[in-house]
Amino acid sequence: MGRMASYRRDLAVRASVDQGLLSPAEPVVALLDTAGIRASAAALNSAFAAVTDAHVLHAFAVKATPLVPVLRLLYEAGLGVEVASPGELALARAAGIPPGHTVLDSPAKTPAELRQALALGIAVNADNLQELARLDALVASAPTASPLGLRVNPQVGAGSIDALSTATATSKFGVALRDEGARKTVVQAFLERPWLTRLHTHTGSQGIPLALMAEGVGEAYTLAEEINRAAGRQQVDTLDIGGGLPVNFTTDEETPTYAEYARLLADTAPGLFDGRYRLVTEFGRSLLAKHGTVLARVEYTKTSGGRPIAVTHAGVQLATRTVYVPGSWPLRVLPYDAEGRPRTGEAVVQDVAGPACFAGDLIATGRALPLLHPGDIVAVPDTGAYCFAHHYAYNSLPRPGVHGFTVDDGGAVTFTTVRKPQTPDEIVAEAGGGLADALVR
Repeated sequence: MGRMASYRRDLAVRASVDQGLLSPAEPVVALLDTAGIRASAAALNSAFAAVTDAHVLHAFAVKATPLVPVLRLLYEAGLGVEVASPGELALARAAGIPPGHTVLDSPAKTPAELRQALALGIAVNADNLQELARLDALVASAPTASPLGLRVNPQVGAGSIDALSTATATSKFGVALRDEGARKTVVQAFLERPWLTRLHTHTGSQGIPLALMAEGVGEAYTLAEEINRAAGRQQVDTLDIGGGLPVNFTTDEETPTYAEYARLLADTAPGLFDGRYRLVTEFGRSLLAKHGTVLARVEYTKTSGGRPIAVTHAGVQLATRTVYVPGSWPLRVLPYDAEGRPRTGEAVVQDVAGPACFAGDLIATGRALPLLHPGDIVAVPDTGAYCFAHHYAYNSLPRPGVHGFTVDDGGAVTFTTVRKPQTPDEIVAEAGGGLADALVR
């Protein structure tokens, strides 16, 4: 899949120039490989189908790429959505995702959010015992078709990125199972609530080893078995095992795979897949990251302290995590000439900078690449998740246009607009442009 993705990307870069998508007037664009997205969805579905006949809802984590056409594409490919805010729920509804394919998670749901979800029949995972008490009153006041669950923190430890490790001893998410008395309290909470039928856990994402992810899921499975024994029936009928499959940002190879993870889960907790439990997954980054590419023109080149620097239009506003924490979030930079052909030549150590007005706005530092020239194009692959759809409005830089692309058997590229580029008027409107006199009246 990696070679085909690279082939399609090269064709799309050239076509973006030929068709005027990338130009001096539009010096940065984002591309989505729709064939790659479909392939990832198919790989996820087939990976779990290979290890279980149980019903599985693969709910895409909307936070990874909150774009309505993306959600619709994934739904057509058999996936649902996991939402964590009123805004994400609105995006899912705009994409036509039905309530039965929607899961609401968040550590800070308001009463209004909960009432809306229960009225729609959307599955809800409570984050804590106080939220369960809030649900008690809402369930008693009006009937609901919503499946209801509780998130637990198995406290199995952290991966290599602390900020993305959600099963640590002090994580803000879920009920901490290893705290004194907590496990007994959770079991009792289920026994007191016959309508509480789901357990949810999520160990983390990028930087989490697969074995640690599987260990967290295994802890949730063991707890479900304990609750069902105590209840004398299968009260817990669904396990939401979260997502979090890490992404390889160093090459085009898609590794680890969903198939590897599903087999590991089957080995870790065989009973998870024996048909007694419905399953929900919440993968996000791993479905979209490798199918997005940011293209940016090189505006100027210079040398400072003997180091060549290429100043481009892609930086902190798109690759925010890379700019601020480059050690944890390195991204590749692929050089192309002004006509969109891969640039070749002797590798020269150089920096690739973004357009923002601070010194740290670099997407690559000391990177060995063919020397870049004004008018060249840099492609930043693996940016389909948590990048161009999470705009950081430094310097009021505009959100780029996002375009899906397909490649036919003859190599012809067709683009479809997913999101139009942001205009200066839209930036002004967001910044209170219609309220200019508000503070001087």
